[in-house]
Amino acid sequence: HQQTFLNQLREITGINDVQVLQQALKDSNGNLELAVAFLTAKNAKVPQLEEATYYQTALPGNDRYISVGSQADTNVIDLTGDDKDDLQRAIALSLEESNRAFRETGITDEEQAISRVLEASIAENKASLKRTHPEVWSDSPNPYDRKRQDNCPVGLKNVGNTCWFSAVIQSLFNLLEFRRLVLNFNPPANAQDLPRNQKEHRNLPFMRELRYLFALLVGSKRKYVDPSRAVEILKDAFKSNDSQQQDVSEFTHKLLDWLEDAFQIKAEEERDGEKPKNPMVELFYGRFLAVGVLEGKKFENTEMFGQYPLQVNGFKDLHECLEAAMIEGEIESLHSENSAKSGQEHWFTELPPVLTFELSRFEFNQALGRPEKIHNKLEFPPVLYLDRYMHKNREITRIKRDEIKRLKEYLTVLQQRLERYLSYGSGPKRFPLVDVLQYALEFASSKPVCTSPVDDLGASATASGTLPVQTSPSTIEQQGPSSSDVPSTSPVQRSVIHKPFTQSRIPPDLPMHPAPRHITEEELSVLEGCLHRWRTEVENDTRDLQESISRIHRTIELMYSDKTMVQVPYRLHAVLVHEGQANAGHYWAYIYDHHQNRWMKYNDISVTKSTWEELERDSFGGYRNASAYCLMYINDKEQYLIQEEFDKETGQILVGMDTLPSDLRDYVKEDNKRFEKELEEWDAELAQKAQQEKLLSQIPRAPAPSPAPVQAGEPEYLEQPSRTDLSKHLKEDSVQAINKALAEQEDRGPEAIMDTTVDYHIIFLKSDRTVSDVLNVCAFLSAIKLEYTRLLKLAQEDPPPECDYRLRHAIVYFIQNQAPKKIIERTLLEQFGDHNLSFDERCRNIMKVAQAKLEMIKPDEVNMEEYERWHQDYRNFRETTMFLMVGLEFFQKKSYMEALLYLIYAYQNNKELLSKGPYRGHDEELISHYRRECLL
Repeated sequence: HQQTFLNQLREITGINDVQVLQQALKDSNGNLELAVAFLTAKNAKVPQLEEATYYQTALPGNDRYISVGSQADTNVIDLTGDDKDDLQRAIALSLEESNRAFRETGITDEEQAISRVLEASIAENKASLKRTHPEVWSDSPNPYDRKRQDNCPVGLKNVGNTCWFSAVIQSLFNLLEFRRLVLNFNPPANAQDLPRNQKEHRNLPFMRELRYLFALLVGSKRKYVDPSRAVEILKDAFKSNDSQQQDVSEFTHKLLDWLEDAFQIKAEEERDGEKPKNPMVELFYGRFLAVGVLEGKKFENTEMFGQYPLQVNGFKDLHECLEAAMIEGEIESLHSENSAKSGQEHWFTELPPVLTFELSRFEFNQALGRPEKIHNKLEFPPVLYLDRYMHKNREITRIKRDEIKRLKEYLTVLQQRLERYLSYGSGPKRFPLVDVLQYALEFASSKPVCTSPVDDLGASATASGTLPVQTSPSTIEQQGPSSSDVPSTSPVQRSVIHKPFTQSRIPPDLPMHPAPRHITEEELSVLEGCLHRWRTEVENDTRDLQESISRIHRTIELMYSDKTMVQVPYRLHAVLVHEGQANAGHYWAYIYDHHQNRWMKYNDISVTKSTWEELERDSFGGYRNASAYCLMYINDKEQYLIQEEFDKETGQILVGMDTLPSDLRDYVKEDNKRFEKELEEWDAELAQKAQQEKLLSQIPRAPAPSPAPVQAGEPEYLEQPSRTDLSKHLKEDSVQAINKALAEQEDRGPEAIMDTTVDYHIIFLKSDRTVSDVLNVCAFLSAIKLEYTRLLKLAQEDPPPECDYRLRHAIVYFIQNQAPKKIIERTLLEQFGDHNLSFDERCRNIMKVAQAKLEMIKPDEVNMEEYERWHQDYRNFRETTMFLMVGLEFFQKKSYMEALLYLIYAYQNNKELLSKGPYRGHDEELISHYRRECLL
């Protein structure tokens, strides 16, 4: 499941770094949309200098906004001065432009700018966009993960940037009439003599592979099938490398051409003097009549079409796209004899049962020199009525078009009038007229309440908890007694108020809020009456305009809803969605299940239930970088397109394998047998693993030792893993070496011993140490030497296999395998520093000396990682020996299955040991011999 998401992320974003994709998926908690947003936002850059001409931008370091590029507005407002009206006009103009763009496209300027910046930055990184190695989705090792559940639709495996193939093939496969044509296609009888030309050499093999693929989609027991063989033939025809993604429309064109050629060969073989009928042409191709005027001369041409291309940019729904596609140029000249204007109309004369619209979602950006994806929102209905575009309805349609044109002109006038009511004023600030009248009414009704500004200042200062600032004596004199009531005792109160307040005459008493200074009751009564009446009139006018606009909109919407214009219904069958940018992306399809009455989402190997709401979100566009790229409608009155097959004798519906011809039925059965064998092998493998785990659990394991408490600073003994088995043996060896060293010490005397070990005396002892301490050091050194000499002798001998000295001591193993001297020395020190030697006073003294020596070893003197590796190898050696011995015991008891298991583990572990050195393990041929005997 994670691999599926990773591949989809790779196709959508064009990023190949697996770690980056995994991190994005992790950060988004498995949400694919959030991961795409995270990756695209992370890659976004500021446009380069040459790209900056495409955007309106504010250049840092300049004091004015500069509008640059081909899209720049000619109304440049100078903001360098202090004129606040210029600033207000600039803001108002900017808001007006943004609102106009939003009304036209449904997308804000910010969203469009973000989309362009993201596409520009991603397109710059061509190395990440162009995949040098096509990614093939790997199958799960567990075949049950690949098993089809009940009658769930079968998916198609992505075999390397082939989501385009899956989306188109699934859409066509779910057209039951198309499925029947492909499945029942029989190669021409003279196919043995082919190819007569290159076309037949290519088309017939592809038809064969397509039949096999459709048969597997019908009856396979797999969750998804592999389309590699059909894809390879297609890719050869495209003459492109594997890493290049194909355009859906290009592939669909090619596919229909091949199918048409293949059926044409068959049709020509079966004709009886009549013109052969090609079922692909009858299913997918229609005709339209082009009527127009060219340089004053009228013309009519009938043309055939397959996929009908539609422009998306500048239109809000599918009908607007169709209207624009059906009319080109100035068509008024069609109704006049003397006009020299040129233009033409298209009228459908014959619609195909399956009508496919190509939505042109890409355009070439001349400024940037690369293609860009159009993210505009485009709505399309689940049922599309095409009566208005039919040639037989051309007169009615022209009348309705003229009426719609007249209504739209009238609608424009009404909207302009309404705009004057809703945005009244001549300056940059505009307000609804009804509000302006209300404000005037409130102003006229206000009563003036006058106070001194100084009083307001004092009240404000007192309310804030600070002393009021006083004026200077000169100002007080100018003001007269009215200002002398304020006390002036504190230093703060005597401070001078700075300009402009101190140098300007205080204005006379002003009202607290705007209000008329002089108005009589009679004047106020007349004015209030007028304002109330005007406000009511404006409200009524505004409401009438809004109702008229709504009524006209409704009339235009229902213009084609009368009974005569809903006779040609086409139901949406499939929507092919593209997510990504112009250079890279991912395709999937929404396909309607006409029998279950629900939408299904076909996304390569994944086939899931969906809803119209999900389809809208992913297909309409304007929401994110996913949008519909191809729409497939089918004639809602032609039920044979989606009708199931019936048994001619019983009348029952044929489902699954019963719908397949005999040759394809055998083909699917063989593939299902292979898959069932995979399931059986998996079950057997699981059973074998369970048996092995059961046997392994019966292997006697040495219990983990309970380590003795370690005092601070005393290293734990790390000699061997199963110390409980070896501690007694090691303890005896250590005690023997200590006793022998002490016996030599008694024979030679302390003075002779101290003379020969003066260096160690300097290393180990401080000035306050006693003679007893020195003797203990000497005894320790002697014991170490004796033990090492004994082990070295054992390592140099060549004993028989039943007496392998490597099993006696790790140091024997280390010496034979040329371990570093520091490793051997530390192992010996840990042997004599073992707490098991504390049972005796003399041994305890030796143990303490060994522990002291261990503490003196600096970290850089012994590589502890290397030390651990050597001891781990020795533990593996002992474990391998245990497996070998248990296996041989089972062999002797003739329990060959159990013996084989142990010998296999022994052989694998031993092989790994021998790869590090010839003396790291046991005789490989010996283990191989008994392993082979058990197998036989």
